[in-house]
Amino acid sequence: MANIVSTPELHRIVPSVAIYRDDGRFLIIKRASNLKVHPGKWSIPGGGMSSEEYTNTPVTYGDNGWYLPVHEALKREVREEVGLEIGEPKYLHHYTFVRPDGVPVLGMVFYAPHVSGDVVLDEDASDFTWILPEELSNYDCIASIHREIAAASELLK
Repeated sequence: MANIVSTPELHRIVPSVAIYRDDGRFLIIKRASNLKVHPGKWSIPGGGMSSEEYTNTPVTYGDNGWYLPVHEALKREVREEVGLEIGEPKYLHHYTFVRPDGVPVLGMVFYAPHVSGDVVLDEDASDFTWILPEELSNYDCIASIHREIAAASELLK
C-alpha cells in the first residue's frame, strides 16, 4: 500500500485536456526534467487545482457553491502552461494514483478545441508538438496519454 501523507478524504485534483485542432492533430508537451511526476515524459496540458480557484470568486451555484470550477481551472492552466485559449472542455474520464511523495491525486481528463493563440511554454515544459493520434508511438509519453488521445479522436469522428 502507498504511503499517503494526507487524510483519506483529500486528494490533489489535477484536470488535464487533449487539445485538438481542426486538422485532427493534438497538442502534446514534454514535461520538464525537474518535475516530481513523470519528468521528461510527453503529456497533455493540465495542472493542479486549489480551492482558491473558486473561493475567491462570487458564488455561482446555490447559496455557497460554484458552477464548473474544474473547467475554469483547466482553462487557466492551459493559458499559463501553453498560452492557448480553448473551447468548452468535454469530459473523457478520471483516474487516481499516489505521487512519489505520497500525495493522492484525482486526475480528470477532458478534450477541447484550440480556439486561439500560439503555443508559448512555461517552465513546466521543455518542448511541444501537434501530432496525429497514430504518431504517439514515436514519443516517450505517459502511458495513459495514448488512450486519452485515442478516446478523444474517436469522439470527434
